[in-house]
Amino acid sequence: MTRGAAAATGGRRVDTFTHPAFFYRGETGFLSGVGAFVRAGVENGEPVLVVLPESRERLLRENLGSLAREVTWFVTGGYGVNPGRALSAFREFVDRHPKRRPRLVGEPVWPGRDAEEVREAMRHEALINPALAGSSASALCSYDVSSVPAGVLEDALRSHPAVLEGRKHRPNPAYTDRWEEDLPLPEPPAGAISLPYDEDRLGMVRTATDSRAREAGLPVERRTDLVLAVGEATTNSVRHGGGGGVLRLWVEGPRLRAETRDAGRLTDPLAGISRPDPFSATGGRGLWMINRLCDLVQMRSLPNGLVIRMTMSLDPPGGSTSDGR
Repeated sequence: MTRGAAAATGGRRVDTFTHPAFFYRGETGFLSGVGAFVRAGVENGEPVLVVLPESRERLLRENLGSLAREVTWFVTGGYGVNPGRALSAFREFVDRHPKRRPRLVGEPVWPGRDAEEVREAMRHEALINPALAGSSASALCSYDVSSVPAGVLEDALRSHPAVLEGRKHRPNPAYTDRWEEDLPLPEPPAGAISLPYDEDRLGMVRTATDSRAREAGLPVERRTDLVLAVGEATTNSVRHGGGGGVLRLWVEGPRLRAETRDAGRLTDPLAGISRPDPFSATGGRGLWMINRLCDLVQMRSLPNGLVIRMTMSLDPPGGSTSDGR
């Protein structure tokens, strides 16, 4: 039911990290579990972070009433569309409260998420375990059994050490303590632009990215974000991936894709999750920025090298980031 070493708080021991799944049906079921979990945290004076789809966020706010002011809120429609960004929010929130027991709530799958987003969300559900191991946090992940595919529920059981039933956690025998192995992403279409790059061509790939994004109709601010992300990815590739690689650009339905491939390897599945120390010489800034800038980031460390696929929606979903503190 728990992972990681116990954390010390003011000379006393507290419970270790817990990561239960909560399976519910409809609004009433949601409030019976998630609502009670959040309310108890607020009433106990514990810091609470909530990352939910907009409809569930609104429902929970109404249920909490004045207690909602004591919660930190991030609406999934904006902040949490990219699962790496949501996991980063969890990690940073826990790091900001090292001597307390934070409560975290997330709902990774909701109606309207496509199969690609769901697959990445479930990969990151499993990564919550190593990301928060050793902390004293409690991370509750909710799933509406009336709306999510059966395969998602199976994946959820594999990635959560416990299941919340009523007010109690029960150990989950289906938990595997592993995240999904890296599998190749689908190949880009035949019409994708392919640009080899090295140290001398970094400016050229940024210019090509901006041009393709403009042709696709990406608004100027989001074009800037994508160019920055591609710049970070290609610079990292030159420094750590054998001196260069290949950038590919293409439009796929309502999305613009930019993908780098090189001969590098990424051994840390949590790379890019933690906010980098601005005074550190060890790096880590690039992948963190890429996760902040893009709507979806897919990293695959494969036998033949590293793939980073960055996606920007041409019609981004609604939603905003709000901080309730």
